[in-house]
Amino acid sequence: MTDSDQSQPEPPASFEDAFTRLESVVRRLESGQMSLDQSTALFEEGMQLAKTCTELLNGAELKIQRLQQGLAEQLNLVSDE
Repeated sequence: MTDSDQSQPEPPASFEDAFTRLESVVRRLESGQMSLDQSTALFEEGMQLAKTCTELLNGAELKIQRLQQGLAEQLNLVSDE
């Protein structure tokens, strides 16, 4: 079986799902009850989950900044009238 034949975990649907899965990965790694190969694969999954969480948080932060900027512009238009 090649790497491409192995089933990959589905990407998390939300930040909360990704973070919950990441917490689970960390707990399993900290248990020390896995082989080196299992630990390496799990570590790789954890790194991908951390990246996903970071990207989702950055996207949310950008959306909030845009909303705040839009509101500030609207308030400036109202005060200029």
